[in-house]
This record gives sequence, structure tokens and C-alpha cells, in this order.
Amino acid sequence: MKKKKLLKASALAMAIALTVCGCASPSGDTGKDAAASTEISETDNVAENTGNETAESNEAESDTLDFTVDLKSFATGAITAGASVHDPSIYQDGDTYYIFGSHMTAAKTTDLLKWQSVGDGYRNSNPVYGKLFESSDVFRYAGKGNSVVPTDDGGCHLWAPDVIYNEAMGCYTLYYCASSTWNTSTIGFATSDTLEGPYEWAGDLLYSGITKDTIAETDVLDYVSEDYAKSHYMRADGSYNFDKYPNALDPSVFYDEDGRLWMVYGSWSGGMFLIELDPATGQVIHPEADEENHVDPYFGKWLLGGYHHSIEGPYILYDKEAGYYYLFVSYGGLARTGGYQIRCYRSETVDGNYIDMNGKGNTCETNTDHWPYGLKLSGNYMLPSLKAAYMATGHNSAFIDENNGNHYLVYHTRFDSGNEMHFPRVKQFCLNKEAWPCALPYEEIGEAVTDGKYDTAAVTGKYYMINQGLTISDAIAKPEIMYLLEDGSAVLEDKTGTWTLEEGTNYMTLTLDDKTYSGVFAEQKDLAGTDVFVFTAVGANESVWGVRYTE
Repeated sequence: MKKKKLLKASALAMAIALTVCGCASPSGDTGKDAAASTEISETDNVAENTGNETAESNEAESDTLDFTVDLKSFATGAITAGASVHDPSIYQDGDTYYIFGSHMTAAKTTDLLKWQSVGDGYRNSNPVYGKLFESSDVFRYAGKGNSVVPTDDGGCHLWAPDVIYNEAMGCYTLYYCASSTWNTSTIGFATSDTLEGPYEWAGDLLYSGITKDTIAETDVLDYVSEDYAKSHYMRADGSYNFDKYPNALDPSVFYDEDGRLWMVYGSWSGGMFLIELDPATGQVIHPEADEENHVDPYFGKWLLGGYHHSIEGPYILYDKEAGYYYLFVSYGGLARTGGYQIRCYRSETVDGNYIDMNGKGNTCETNTDHWPYGLKLSGNYMLPSLKAAYMATGHNSAFIDENNGNHYLVYHTRFDSGNEMHFPRVKQFCLNKEAWPCALPYEEIGEAVTDGKYDTAAVTGKYYMINQGLTISDAIAKPEIMYLLEDGSAVLEDKTGTWTLEEGTNYMTLTLDDKTYSGVFAEQKDLAGTDVFVFTAVGANESVWGVRYTE
């Protein structure tokens, strides 16, 4: 046992107030992977291990604290989710939730846990996407072996769709991207009278990977002069200027606070771009050029990234109560060991500027590192009750549940299992007192996490704590033991910090190594269904999570 002698150790409070738990409202790769491989054969949320299901007691000896981490003693929950959907984009339809993903996949659920496939694969019989194959326009420019720019493998590549209901058009609209190379893509859209499709092609919106040999096959010259296109979109040799201009990939469509329709998009290359759409037609409204404010007349406004730094999968969520537009993106390579992770920026206006917790935007100028920028919400991590470490957690969408007002991240994760298997996950996030999102440690498994009010005695104890850090690597954040003591000290094996609770709320702070993290306490269930008490907090663009078990 690793134990630490304390000269003045406070007794640990053992009266745990099991009140309603919660999240308080604030005051104020270069391409996509192939379809997922085989699932692990097991039932969701079935405990396997029969050891100590609630871990060691919070109670410590009067003058020692135990810092031993033994994750093998925990009951564990399942990995499978019923369906494998990559790059899941969420749509809520009453009590049913849909996700639409790459490789022409889609699934639905009523509990945000177990998913039922409603469409899967590149085939005409796909009930959601199959009719797209009836149009020769969908893959005319990119996405198939016979496109203007053929795919390297001769196959079919349609990625990262997003669905909204367009009230002006009176139909569901599915925005998608077809891609042939790491910068040659088309964003198009399709429509359907029903959410589950079938969707029929309605038009192309944007083209990327433009060269002197392919520009005539696009609509670029309808909006800019040939001289402008050559001097901006192409290098001297006529190839695409991907460092500054986008890959037309990963579209996400949303309404702003004034009811205007927008699309944010981009993957690596020149970064993330925003462009307005006409709600009456679903088509792009090309803006006037404004180089001072980074507005291009064809591609729209540049927001973040560039110079082919790893950033993709943009998704913007407007929170009226908080007063912010939250821009979620993914960094890193999408493979299991690529360091894929979720980052977040925010802005008070739809077109930016989008900044992180340090007040910085990700400008990604030539040869600059981008890992310090953006609040890192989730990366690679291990926690009690997980069968394997979660890896490459990313390409998320997000929503505020119309039924209960809770905030959710919807993403896919791989595992420390030696293969590229992946499944969708839904995790609630809370807004801290400064209105920054804080992801809860465990995904949703059916419980409703709502506002909780606590006193000091209810939250002290022994926590399994991880810090997500800011690295982009295959490193896995693993738990260490931390005690929150009644005297306001936060004690780890090799350091001591401080913590606070705003009495009568769930707002908390934790200070370690001269960094202060602001977040909330909450009650959850781990992946085996065991009740746990948790905290989640963010500071200096880092996320820290803590999990406490009781007898």
C-alpha cells in the first residue's frame, strides 16, 4: 500500500448526502477511416468482476492516506453500443435520438446508450442513403473511382453527414461530403420528407482541392475571377493551396439566435470555415470578399486552424442561456494511437472570434504548434469500471435536450484493444460558473444528472483523479488518488493543493501546480452501474475529473 503520513490530517467526512445530483446552469488522418471492425461480444452494463465493487472505503487511518490505485478490483461495464457509427451527428426527435455518420451509417436510440442501426453501408438498398446512388451528381467531382478526381482505391467515400429540419423548405436536409483525396472533396446536400429517409440529392455546395486542371469542373468561377482563383486557391504550379484554403469536409448546419442558417466545415488543410446558407433553398450564400476579416467570397469566413495542422469535425452549438456559441473540433489523427481528442472554443457572435479559456484563437500560422490552443474536453483516458482505456475520443456533435435541458456531447471512441474498433458514446457536460463546458467522467447510462446542492461534508473523500493534459499523442491519462479534505486541502501522493465548494451549490474549484480548475460536483453511475460521486473541472484549457466510491 502507498500511504502518506500527514502531520495535521483532517478526518475524512463520511456522511455522504445522496441528494439529486448535478450540473448547474451558468450565471450569466487527413481523411476518414474504413468502416468499424468486429464488436466485442458482451452485453451492455453487465458487471464482470466479482471483487470489491465499490473500491476501498473513503475512510483512512487517522494519520495516513492510502494512494494505491488498483483498477482490477472494480466491476466493469460493456464496450459495445449496438451499432457502430463513426463521426456521429445527433438529431433529437421527441424521445428518440438519431445519429448520422460516415460510411452511410445511421442509428437511433431512446436511452442514449443502446443504438439500433437504421442504415449502413454503400449500397442502393440502404434505406437512409440508398437513393443518392440514383444521381450521377453526388460523386461527379469526388468520392468514387470514376469521379473527376478519382479515389485512390477506386471505392466510394461519403463522410460525416449532418441532418437538420429546414422549416422554410418543409423537409429534412442532409448535408454530406464526398471525398477522393485528403483535400479534394465536395459538400452537397439531400432532402427527405421523413427523418429516416430516403434522402435524394438536391445540389452541390462547395468544392475543394481545386487545381488548374479541375477548376472548370467546379462552380468556383461563378463567384470569383480566374485571376483571383489562381492567385488565392492555387500555388504557382497550379496545385491547390491547401495551407490556407479548406478541405470541403465535415459539414455541420445550424440556426443562429436570429434564425439565420449557417454551415461550419473543414478538415485539416486551411482550417475551419463558416458560410451562410439560404433557408429557402438550402444553398450557399456566397459573401463579399473581406480579407481583413478573413472572409473569402467562395469559401466563407475562416475561423480556426490552417497550414494542415490537425483540426477537423467542427460543430457549433448555440446556448441561449449561456449567451455563447460553442465551437467543438477534434485534434490529432483519427486512429487509435493518433491522439484524437475533443477541443472547444466559444464566441458571443456566430462568426467569431472563437477563443479558448486563455482568450486565444487557434491561428495555426506556419510551423507553429497548435496543441496549447482550445479547451481539451476529452482524449485518451482510463477510469475505474472501464474494460479498456478509451482512446481517440472525438469528432463530436452536441445538443441541449429539449426534454430536460441537459447538455450532451455525442462522439465516437476507440479502445486500448489493439484494433480500430469504435462505437458511439453520449456524455453529459455541465457549464461551470464561467460558462465553460465540463464533460462528466462517464457516459450516459440512463440516469438523469440534474442540479445538485451540496455542503462540504457531502463532497470530501478519496477520488480517482485524472488530468487530460494538452498533449496530442497516444498517452493515456490514468487515475491517481487524491483526497479532498475538510480543511480545504487536496492531497495527492506527491503534492498538495487546495479546493473549494460554493456552499449550497455544486460549483467547485481545484488548485494544483498553480493552476485553478473551475467545475462542478455531480452524482453518476459508472459503467458497471455502481453509484459514484464525481467532479469535473476545467482550467488553462485542461480538464480534470474525479471519481469517488462509497461503502
